[in-house]
Amino acid sequence: MSFENFSRQYVAEFTITGFDHLPHQKVLGCLILLCYFCVLLGSGTNICVIVTDRRLHRPMYLLICNLAVVDIMFTTSASTTMISVLLVEDRRISYYSCISRMYIYHLGDITWCLTLSLMAMDRTIAISQPLRYASILTNPRIFILIILSWLIGIVATVADNLPYCQPIIKYVFCDYPSLIRAACVNPEPYFVIAIILGLWLLVGQFPCILLSYMKLIYTVLRLPNNENRHQLFSTVVSHLIPVVAYYAPKLVSVLLTRLGVKLNLTERNALLIISTLLPSLINPTVYFLRTKEIRSRLLQILQKKQYSAMINYFSVTRKY
Repeated sequence: MSFENFSRQYVAEFTITGFDHLPHQKVLGCLILLCYFCVLLGSGTNICVIVTDRRLHRPMYLLICNLAVVDIMFTTSASTTMISVLLVEDRRISYYSCISRMYIYHLGDITWCLTLSLMAMDRTIAISQPLRYASILTNPRIFILIILSWLIGIVATVADNLPYCQPIIKYVFCDYPSLIRAACVNPEPYFVIAIILGLWLLVGQFPCILLSYMKLIYTVLRLPNNENRHQLFSTVVSHLIPVVAYYAPKLVSVLLTRLGVKLNLTERNALLIISTLLPSLINPTVYFLRTKEIRSRLLQILQKKQYSAMINYFSVTRKY
């Protein structure tokens, strides 16, 4: 059937139907809410610790802080929609809210990938050329690179004002593919942009990141000192885990498609939810547990608060 035969209209709101056929929607909604809360808590903690401690105003920590901001933005754009549908049972979302969340989601996705590339570059220079690291990567240069990554994400993210035949989104939140499939146009030409961006992120960025960490591992294994080798290898692993968490769901989807495996709607939605929540959950946990400076600073803050609370308690009891 030709797409031109549909009655075209510009909708005021969409209806999210991706969860309609699932049982135990409240349980799933609570799990997503818990994950979202953990992302806000973990990423927000990392941001506060890095911003408030001048000793952490260094390139690596500025990149970690930027990644935490991207985590919150990326996860919020999708999680709030899913929580509203599952727990509040409000499946409707306004057109402009859906478009803006789609824009933020893909802006976060692209910026996330570029930030991982910058972090790989940072660690490569720090381990391969430690004596020149401070002169090559300064804070102003890192700020410029971070701003540039955001500008690339803003330019690359496109929101089309398309006519819609039915205001139904069969997926679980607003993203580019779901909106294109809801429009009464031939979707194939519009997916060309998504394919080009996807190839750039997977074929362009991922091999460079992977080669950087392979070079780092090779450099670390050649170190004569076992203690330094263990410390640097731990640093490499802590940066490699978020890369795997970000790219693994995307690679699984691409590989399954190339192998001719057709995923049903439930499987596609499950993969989409995992690729949205998993990296944002892993990132703050990894950088808190495996980054000594952030962990030590947070423990100092908690100890000071505990000490202040004890002083206040004894001050009050003395009055009585």
